[in-house]
Amino acid sequence: MAQFTYSRLSHSLRLSVNKCSVLRTGTEIKYGQACCVQLIRCQSQRSMDDKTLQERQKKQMARGLPKQKPITGVKQVIVVASGKGGVGKSTTAVNLALGLMANDSSKSVGLLDADVYGPSIPKLMNLKGNPELTDNNLMIPLTNYGVPCMSMGFLVEDVAPIVWRGLMVMSAIEKLLRQVDWGLLDYLVVDMPPGTGDVQLSISQNIPVAGAVIVSTPQDIALLDARRGTEMFRKVHVPVISASVYKKYKNSS
Repeated sequence: MAQFTYSRLSHSLRLSVNKCSVLRTGTEIKYGQACCVQLIRCQSQRSMDDKTLQERQKKQMARGLPKQKPITGVKQVIVVASGKGGVGKSTTAVNLALGLMANDSSKSVGLLDADVYGPSIPKLMNLKGNPELTDNNLMIPLTNYGVPCMSMGFLVEDVAPIVWRGLMVMSAIEKLLRQVDWGLLDYLVVDMPPGTGDVQLSISQNIPVAGAVIVSTPQDIALLDARRGTEMFRKVHVPVISASVYKKYKNSS
């Protein structure tokens, strides 16, 4: 059975207002060949109109998108994301950052916690305190295990809830991206918040991202959300370089 998708709905709506709609009259039934020719012409014209409309929409969207600007001193950005929370995304981000350093000690790696509402990096990296400021009012990341880290968790109390609306969250993300003195980094690993909302879209469109790592658990619901996250990155032209699935094992003893 055919599925009624969004594209089919749009196509049917366009057909309802198209000037080349075909009305089956007695004359057309009698002269079926002429009717077919007219129908083919209408379909061809409609196809050309659709292509023109799609090209125009792409140009308008490209004109409205922000221009990507690299983070000062950072060569490559890798984002670690998931469609659902609690699947081990932050743990994967920390392990990835430490693994990149262990694999090549000459590489410098930073870690950015972009999960404003639920920052986990301070706990995972065993860091506390407020970042200091440079003479240029840039925040200096806190460092442990040789990895400079920045998180909203450094700016609020451990159990203090962050009750912000979207605009304030986006402003905080902009500060974490642009107002941190990262020095010179080969890689910046970004621990993304769960979902496919404003933060993911803003980071993907405002800075050049080398690749995304998708984290999930083997449950069907978690995998479904992970597919949504993968599709989101595909739409914003960010390559998915890896997918990690966490499994829980019971101790038989």
